[in-house]
Amino acid sequence: MVEKINREITLLKPDDVFLIINRVKKKFDFPIHFHPEYELNFILNGRGVRRVVGNSMEEIGDVELVLVGSNLEHGWETHHCKRNKIYEITIQFHENLFSDDLLSLKNFKPIKDLFIRSKQGVLFDEKTAINLMSKIKALSSENGVDDFIKLLKLLEELANSKHQRTLSQNIDERENQFEGSDKIKKVHDFLNENYARKISLKEISSLVNMSQSSFNRFIKKRTGKTFIEFANDKRIGYATKFLVETDLSVAETAYRCGFNSIANFNRFFKKSKNITPSKFKTEFKSIQRFE
Repeated sequence: MVEKINREITLLKPDDVFLIINRVKKKFDFPIHFHPEYELNFILNGRGVRRVVGNSMEEIGDVELVLVGSNLEHGWETHHCKRNKIYEITIQFHENLFSDDLLSLKNFKPIKDLFIRSKQGVLFDEKTAINLMSKIKALSSENGVDDFIKLLKLLEELANSKHQRTLSQNIDERENQFEGSDKIKKVHDFLNENYARKISLKEISSLVNMSQSSFNRFIKKRTGKTFIEFANDKRIGYATKFLVETDLSVAETAYRCGFNSIANFNRFFKKSKNITPSKFKTEFKSIQRFE
């Protein structure tokens, strides 16, 4: 980040299992921040609020449920929200609440994978948020064994939810979905090294010793995207990083990330982020942060 973002000292005590905060508010005015604790944030009646997680910036709908990983910068701003009563529940728990030994057990693998994804922030769809609302509300601040079990069950349901997506685009680490596939890892690493130039389907297919038609079927099955879509997502990830962390212009960013025209770059970026790259750059750098 260009701007300095400070750590928040949370109210979670060392001997607490978790901290839960219920509040009704008219606006969000706490600056972008980070802390080592995990945070699950549920918002109701917040349409128009702007969420910032890592290098992701989006307006939210009526219902929002996000898991933020340890030390990931995040925050919510009132932005375009006109509601007078925004309902928010925030749950924070220690990064070491679940030991590595526990998470290494087979039955805990979904939760372990969820925590890995939370390094980028995980957004759950509205249906999942609504379905889990009663369980989130049922957690109490007493921090008893029953509450720990309720939290564990909640995390298990979140981990197994089929409707979730990561928010901040992390170009430095292999995405969890690539685990167990050497070919996907090879493609991923190749794109990280060559995203700034044109890559033909023939070239990338040869890299993993597959025919072009076989590779197309393979990449679609493993990622849900065509190779062109997959490669452009990677380029947009780098573009987001450059727009946030450097003083490169939109045009310089486009060409550095392998787009052959500003028009194409604007089109792909807006499709991915629902905002133009120039507006994204301006608004992201205007967001309130700790001084």
